[in-house]
Amino acid sequence: MTKTIKVALAGAGAFGIKHLDGIKNIDGVEVVSLVSRELEKTKEVAAKYGIGHVSTELADSLALKEVDAVILCTPTQMHAEQSIACMKAGKHVQVEIPLADTLKGAQEVVALQKQTGLVAMCGHTRRFNPSHQYVHKEISAGRFNIQQMDVQTYFFRRSNMNALGQARSWTDHLLWHHAAHTVDLFAYQCGSPIVKANAIQGPIHPTLGIAMDMSIQLKAANGAICTLSLSFNNDGPLGTFFRYIGDSATYIARYDDLFNGKEEKIDVSKVDVSMNGIELQDREFFAAIREGREPNSSVAKVLPCYEVLHRLEQQLK
Repeated sequence: MTKTIKVALAGAGAFGIKHLDGIKNIDGVEVVSLVSRELEKTKEVAAKYGIGHVSTELADSLALKEVDAVILCTPTQMHAEQSIACMKAGKHVQVEIPLADTLKGAQEVVALQKQTGLVAMCGHTRRFNPSHQYVHKEISAGRFNIQQMDVQTYFFRRSNMNALGQARSWTDHLLWHHAAHTVDLFAYQCGSPIVKANAIQGPIHPTLGIAMDMSIQLKAANGAICTLSLSFNNDGPLGTFFRYIGDSATYIARYDDLFNGKEEKIDVSKVDVSMNGIELQDREFFAAIREGREPNSSVAKVLPCYEVLHRLEQQLK
């Protein structure tokens, strides 16, 4: 495919905006349709980014013949169903993490992708952040092997708010959303499947109906281990912080930045064409469409993550 890839983006919230900002830097791609829940707000975002078609219904965008691909930044509970709708309409699809909030949903998406042959990718951004790419290259070159990963995923979210401090229409989830980043990254960086997984959680929030604190232990087949702590109760610092402890070095990754164990910053500016993980994720999606290949973080490649999350959910029940 050499023509301009025309994209519909569903979800004009915090993450939808990040994708729109990233796509501005990618040649040969145009967002032609924007879908979101509140029409007036969606029109405002569309006007800012020069997007001609606006709707509150994904089906309206899928009906547009010129749309080649869809990026879904919608509530978690919609991800599997909407991914399937996109492929049934003949559109390539990238769905933000998580792929689904049940293993069955994830399996159904993967099955349809295999049937259609379309590019279907999940936004496991950690695979694309320059910080984690740097570590991945060190592992691939045989210069570093993970012995342990210690990960903290911390937010202050005692009410249902998004990353912009706006009220959400849906409820976030520590296991099915935030743990998915680390579960997938751990297996990906180790190059080894997860063979043991344990989880415990704190009290269930009386109105949100979810656990606000969780602890997860993982072990890969090659012997590497991972400890993941998650909280919606933590009052700063916020975000996810990864400590890689290996046989030859220690690395600390904070989003797109990387430090050694002595807190000395490592230059990762030459790792890829951008320092923006979301932009790099989108570049991979569009490159896979043009080249007719399976992308990194394809729905098939990330399915093992959701199998682990399913096992952990069964434990927690």
